[in-house]
Order: sequence, then C-alpha cells, then structure tokens
Amino acid sequence: MPRVPFHYIDLRTFCYETEDEKRVEEALRTFLPDEFDVDRVESTGHHGDRIIVFSARVERANDVRHVLDKIRDLPDFETLLDELDQRVTDNTEFFLRLDKQAAFKGEARRGGGLTLRAKVEAYPAKKEAAVENAREALLGDE
Repeated sequence: MPRVPFHYIDLRTFCYETEDEKRVEEALRTFLPDEFDVDRVESTGHHGDRIIVFSARVERANDVRHVLDKIRDLPDFETLLDELDQRVTDNTEFFLRLDKQAAFKGEARRGGGLTLRAKVEAYPAKKEAAVENAREALLGDE
C-alpha cells in the first residue's frame, strides 16, 4: 500500500443552538471511518447561545486514506486539484471547506460548515513539495 504523505487530518464543525447536535455529528462522521472517536466541546457564543464544537483528528494511515477517499468523491474534484497551490499554505497545511448539509445526507461537496485541515508531509518543509505531496495523496492509486 502506498504511503500517505499527511501527518494528520483535522475535521471540525460547529453545532449552533438552532441545530440538532446528533445530525451535526452525523454530518462530520460522513468523512470519518466507522466508530471513529469524535471530540465534543461545549462553548458559549457572543450572545450567550450554546455552541458545540465537534472535532476529530485522523492520524493512522488507513484512516487518512478513508478521509481522502471521501474527498475524491467531490463532484468538482478536478477543480480542487487545480487549486492546490492556493489551498496549501507556506506552513504545509492543506485547507478545505465542506458542505455540512450535504455531509448530513452522506454526500461530499464543497461549501460551508465543515472545515478540513491537514498537515502535509514535505521534506524539506516547503510549500512546493507539500503541494506535490498533497496532489499525489489525493490522486491515490489512479
């Protein structure tokens, strides 16, 4: 099995008081392997409203591959590949926003509500190397 050039992938979403927390957690789980641990932190918004932050850090290679498989399902995956130079930072981090409503339906789409942040392996730790490693990982076994 090919190596996965990511140190980790963080997924995070917020559940606002007007949302059902089980549904929001389920949306996040769309991108995670079965039975994966999800952290839940309760917070308070600016106006005193309840906000729950759901997050998960994926570190094991097989789990990272699972997340990448979900990303490959994006309808505009080719566009994402074309944008990698803008989506990878000088600190070798890859960022992507995903649609929380679509995720609740089990679909992968870009949009708002879910944030994916991945630390790309790159030696030396340069943006150019990180972009190429991210591209290689996203393309997978193609």
